[in-house]
Amino acid sequence: MRLIRHFMIFIGPVSSIFDFLTFFIMLRTFNAGAVLFHTAWFVESLATQTLVLFSIRTAGNPLHSRPSLPLTLTTLLIVLVGFVLPYTPLAGPLGFTPLPALYFLFLAGMIVSYLLLVELVKRRLMRRYA
Repeated sequence: MRLIRHFMIFIGPVSSIFDFLTFFIMLRTFNAGAVLFHTAWFVESLATQTLVLFSIRTAGNPLHSRPSLPLTLTTLLIVLVGFVLPYTPLAGPLGFTPLPALYFLFLAGMIVSYLLLVELVKRRLMRRYA
């Protein structure tokens, strides 16, 4: 239980840092209005919070511990659906708008940075509390 509590205490703020960074970039770089902001935050949050499963599912290095095929496929499918939703007929009812191409470059950087930071924090926690 102590390890789970520490995971929540330390990984939670990492997620919040990336939320605030997304807010800042969307407002300052993309001059996002409410709909673009809503869409971008949804896509970024869905991608990071889903892909982080690959890191937190194992105490070791996620690159050395292969996830099951069902986990891999469903995780990637969820992220793909999130990327595609703003370009489908469901975009309007969901309050989404197509994202600018430059956003996906920003998103790739955010995903990689987030996963690396989570992995770093996880390894430190595992050394200290496991």
